[in-house]
Amino acid sequence: MRREYAAERGLSRADLAPDWLTQFTRWFSDAVEAGLPEPNAMVVATADERGRPSSRMVLLKEYDARGFVFYTNYESRKGREALANPHASLLFPWFAMQRQVVVCGRVERVDRAETEAYFARRPRGSQLGAWASPQSQVLADRAELEERFAAAAKRFPPGTPVPAPPWWGGLRVVPETVEFWHGRASRLHDRFRYRRADDGQWIVERLAP
Repeated sequence: MRREYAAERGLSRADLAPDWLTQFTRWFSDAVEAGLPEPNAMVVATADERGRPSSRMVLLKEYDARGFVFYTNYESRKGREALANPHASLLFPWFAMQRQVVVCGRVERVDRAETEAYFARRPRGSQLGAWASPQSQVLADRAELEERFAAAAKRFPPGTPVPAPPWWGGLRVVPETVEFWHGRASRLHDRFRYRRADDGQWIVERLAP
């Protein structure tokens, strides 16, 4: 199975913003305006201490000049790997637009105050779910998860604020490279990478497809 990408205008050096943040904002806005389902969905790839990789889909919740933020149980597989081996890669698969964005960088914890502020904005069900789910651990059955949720709902009855669990919080991927990929005909895709140099400046490079 294969798909031939359109031969229309792709991505040129002249199209690019001077910095990755502005360029990402442009493309993210395009994905939202195009009505793509969950345009903030991204693949997060991590690796354990032995270098064995794993990946999963999560939702981007915030981004700015500091990097890209998602939230998780720190004791989940991704949480444990990201903190033990603090490097990760993100992939935004906007294939309907013939675009991808790939981010590689180091991982850091989000400040606790920032985590708590975000958690307070979550739907109550999601807040209770964070307390109920021992993410990535083995469950006996579905009933066990539902019992844990019921226990969390009893612990925090309606009208009672639900605090962020101590094991739950944000992770920020601080980019070292941000690549913008645009599909072109004959597999001659356009790829541009923003790369942080040793002096902290960003260099833009065209990559071979």
